[in-house]
Amino acid sequence: MAAAPRPFDGRSVAPELPIGMIALDIDGTLVDDDLALGERTLAAIHGARDRGIRVHLVTGRMTRSAMRFAESLGLSDPVVGYQGALAREMATQPGRVGRLLRHRPLPAAVAREAIRWSRAHGLDPHVNHLEQLVLRADDPQVDDYSAFLGTRAIPAASLEAWVQRPVTKVVAVGAPDIPLALLPAARAEFAGRADVTVAHPRFLEFVAPGVSKGQAVRWLARRQGVPLGRLLAIGDQLNDVEMLAAVGHGTAMPHAPAELLAVARYLAPPLHEEGAAQVIERIALARASDARRAGAELAAAADAARGAA
Repeated sequence: MAAAPRPFDGRSVAPELPIGMIALDIDGTLVDDDLALGERTLAAIHGARDRGIRVHLVTGRMTRSAMRFAESLGLSDPVVGYQGALAREMATQPGRVGRLLRHRPLPAAVAREAIRWSRAHGLDPHVNHLEQLVLRADDPQVDDYSAFLGTRAIPAASLEAWVQRPVTKVVAVGAPDIPLALLPAARAEFAGRADVTVAHPRFLEFVAPGVSKGQAVRWLARRQGVPLGRLLAIGDQLNDVEMLAAVGHGTAMPHAPAELLAVARYLAPPLHEEGAAQVIERIALARASDARRAGAELAAAADAARGAA
């Protein structure tokens, strides 16, 4: 399995209580392939919001796509998309996007090179810019991508020709686990020019140097005045490594890769049991004494998972 881009110590930020902020991945953490939010998840997040805890979705998705989940959850705090490259306020009207707060795009020349490199290695590259998904004009899966993201994809005769200015992200799609196998080579090729990660077994993603979910949650914490030790973050893939390592209560889903388990303080119950909701209930919504006891149990589960990996 590919190594993490840089060494992390998941226990370097001491956990503090009470929880002041929650940062949540979406796919594989809150929802499965059916994209449905469970009732327990809705209740837990509503409970956190009602207690004044700031709740942010921090995802590899475009922000427009993430907004529909945020609206269903009743969230009012900014949403972070594209691995941390872009953040927006919640929209004042359903179905729209809010004010742009932050954007760290990938230089156009690097994006064009990432497109060529991906294609040369058997992947199918796409371009994301702000709330646009751009595909090659003959892509047979345009309807599937449009449904997944909740917005209509833009066909382009040539992706390289379309990229004339900096873009938010390049995502290269391949058969399951091929992106992970190519990750070390991509990181070596684009070192210092783009950060490369895997957000899904089929997605190899290129963003601007320094962009990560970890950098994004540090920005959110400073903006909200919440110490990192009081931040609970939950994720399930390699693109969540920096986020879990940056906070006091980093939590991995049980299907997470070894690199994520290595930096997680806690291990959540499985997705089909709404494990993220259970962690929120036990760490963020419980009394301090109960939260500390739950933290010890979830940390022991993480230690066992690391030993078994």
